[in-house]
Amino acid sequence: MGLLTKPIKTLDDLFVHTLQDIYYAEQQITKALPKMSKKVTDPQLKQAFDTHLEETRNQIKRLEQVFQMHGEPVKAVDCPAIDGIIEEANAIMGDASDNEVLDAAALAAAQAVEHYEIARYGTLAAWARQLGRTDCATLLEQTLDEEKATDQKLTGIAEAHVNRVAV
Repeated sequence: MGLLTKPIKTLDDLFVHTLQDIYYAEQQITKALPKMSKKVTDPQLKQAFDTHLEETRNQIKRLEQVFQMHGEPVKAVDCPAIDGIIEEANAIMGDASDNEVLDAAALAAAQAVEHYEIARYGTLAAWARQLGRTDCATLLEQTLDEEKATDQKLTGIAEAHVNRVAV
C-alpha cells in the first residue's frame, strides 16, 4: 500500500485521500510561512506572506468543512510533495548569502507551493463535481481562486521589484 493509509478503489476514495493530503500540506504551509516572512527583507513580500498565512488558516477551516460535508473524519496524511517543496525552499534560502537573492528564492519557493496547491484544489473541485458534491466543489473552488490570486500577486511582486534587485 505504500504511503496510503487504505486502498484506493474508487474516485471517492481518491477524493478523500487527496483531501487528507492537502490538509496536511496546508498545515505545513502555516508552519513555513512565518519562518519565510521573518527571513525576507522586501516589505511587499513580507506582507504577502503574512496575508497568505491568514488566508491559509481560513483554507484549513474550509477543508474541515469539506470533510464534514462529505461525512469523513478530518485527517491528514503525509504529503511528500509539499515536504519536498518546503525542504528545497529551506535549503536554497539557507544558501543565499545576499538578502535580495534570498527574497527572490523565497518568492520562487512560495510560487512552487502555490502551483502545487492550484493543481490539488483544481483536481479536488473537479472530482467533487464528478461525485455530485457541488457543495464541496464550491468551497474548494473558493480556495482555488484564492491560490490563483496569491500566485498572481507573487508574480507581480517578482516582476515589479524582487527579481530586478536580485540581479
